[in-house]
Amino acid sequence: MADYVVALDEGTTSARAMLVDVQGRICGVARNAFAQHYPRPGWVEHNPRDILSAQLGALTELLVSRGFDASDIDSIGITNQRETTVVWDRETGEPVYNAIVWQCRRTAQIVDAICGDPVIAREVRAKTGLIPDAYFSASKIKWILDNVEGARQRAEAGRLAFGTIDSWLIWTLTNGAVHATDVTNASRTMLFDIHTMSWDPWLCELFGVPMSMLPEVKPSASVFGRTAKDGVVPGVPICGVAGDQQSALFGQFCFETGQAKNTYGTGCFLLMHTGNEACSSTHGLITSVAASAPGTRAPEYVLEGSVFMGGALIQWLCDELGLIASSADAEAVARSVSGTDGVVVVPAFTGLGAPYWDADARGAVFGLTRGTKAAHIVRAGVEALAYQVYDLVDAMQIDSGIQLRTLNVDGGASSNDFLLQFQSDILRTPLRRPQNTETTVLGAAYLAGLTTGFWESLARLHDLRRADSVFMPEMDDRTQASLLARWHRAVERTMTVAPRER
Repeated sequence: MADYVVALDEGTTSARAMLVDVQGRICGVARNAFAQHYPRPGWVEHNPRDILSAQLGALTELLVSRGFDASDIDSIGITNQRETTVVWDRETGEPVYNAIVWQCRRTAQIVDAICGDPVIAREVRAKTGLIPDAYFSASKIKWILDNVEGARQRAEAGRLAFGTIDSWLIWTLTNGAVHATDVTNASRTMLFDIHTMSWDPWLCELFGVPMSMLPEVKPSASVFGRTAKDGVVPGVPICGVAGDQQSALFGQFCFETGQAKNTYGTGCFLLMHTGNEACSSTHGLITSVAASAPGTRAPEYVLEGSVFMGGALIQWLCDELGLIASSADAEAVARSVSGTDGVVVVPAFTGLGAPYWDADARGAVFGLTRGTKAAHIVRAGVEALAYQVYDLVDAMQIDSGIQLRTLNVDGGASSNDFLLQFQSDILRTPLRRPQNTETTVLGAAYLAGLTTGFWESLARLHDLRRADSVFMPEMDDRTQASLLARWHRAVERTMTVAPRER
C-alpha cells in the first residue's frame, strides 16, 4: 500500500503540493507563486500555462525532495480557486486566452444586461442558488467567446473546452484524456442547476455558452482519471476534487446539517452545511453544493456568505494607518486596553456585503474622543471582524432555521486568540480551531483517500483529529447585547439604503 495522498492546492496567487500520511499529518510542502496580470482597471487574469508550471513544479519539487515516485502515492486530491475561467482548444490543449480570475469585474455590464429583468434574475437564482454577478464563470466564458477572434465559431464547432481551474489541471494531468469537474466547482459557474445536478440548457442559452464546451460533472469523491504515463507521477488516480471553500468545510469535518466553518483570510468565508436541503436566502447569502463523502446518495448543500474585509482590515491598520508594526502585533495591542472606549470601526471600504448589500456604503470610525488611543482603534478593528461574522451567522440561522452549535475556524487570522475569544463571546457559541489549520488541503486529501480506501471511513478520520483549541463564551448577555447594538447603530450610519429589519 502506498504511504501518502498528494493534495494539490491551486490558489489565487500560488500553487502548492502537500503530502498527507495515513495519520492525517502533512509530511511535506512545496509552493510556487505565479504572476498576476491586470491589463485594465478592474481586470484580473492569470496565464493558465503559468498555473500549470507552478503546480507541476511544486509537485516535482515535493517528490524529488523526499526521493519519492508514483509507487509512494496512493492518490491525488485537487482543491482550487473557484469561478476562475479557462477556455482551451481540445486538439492542441492551448488556452485561447488568459484565465479570467474570480476577482475580475470586466463582465459586470454583461450580467446586468442579461439578468436586468427581475424575472430572469429570479429564475437564475432559483436554478443556481447564486446572485447573478460577474464573480461567477458564465459571463467570463461569454466574454472570451465574444472577444477572442474566431473563438465563438470554434466553440460552436465543438473545438473548445471550458473549465474552472480543477478541470484545467485534470485535463493536463491526464494529457487530455479527461474533461471533468466536480459538483462544487460546477455549482459556482452559474450554468449548473443545483436541484437537478446537471448543466442547464436554458442557462447556457441565456449566456451564449455551447454545452459542448462543458466538462462532465462528477461527485467530489470519485475517480476522475489517472495521470498520464509520461507525467510527473504516472498512473496515479485523481480521486478527490473540490473548490477551496467546500474543501475547507470537509477538512473541518463538517459533514452534517448545521455544522459550519469560517475562514479568516483576506476576507472571511463562512459556510454552513444544510444537509439535503438547498436553503434559499432572503439575506443575500448564496447556496452551493457541498463536497460529500463517497457513497453519499443525495446531493448535499451549503449556505455561504463572505466578509469583504477580514485580515485585510488588520493589514490596513498596519500598512495605511501605521498603528501596528505588523499584523501579528494586533492581538497584543488589542489586549493592551480593556475595551475600545466606545470606538467602532465599520470597514465598508468597498461597500457592505451580506446581509446588508449596500455597494455605496463607505468605511467609518465612530466614537473618537480626545482620549482615544491607537490601541482603542486597533482593538475596534479586530472586534469588527467578529461583528461581521456574527451578522453572517445570524442571517444563516434565520434563512436555514438551523441553530449553530459550534463554529469551526481556520485561516491566518485564526491564530489571534483575542479575536477568537471575542468571536465566541459575541456569537454565544463555542469556537473550535484545529491543531492543523491547513483544512483546505486536508479536505482534498480526505476526499481522495476515502475514495480509494486509504482511509476506510469518516469515523476513522474523526479519530485522527488532534487536540483542538476550544474557545467558550464568557461574556455576560447584557454586555454582548450592548456591544451588538452599538455595532448595528454604527453600521446603519454608514449605509446609503434603508437597513434591513433585524
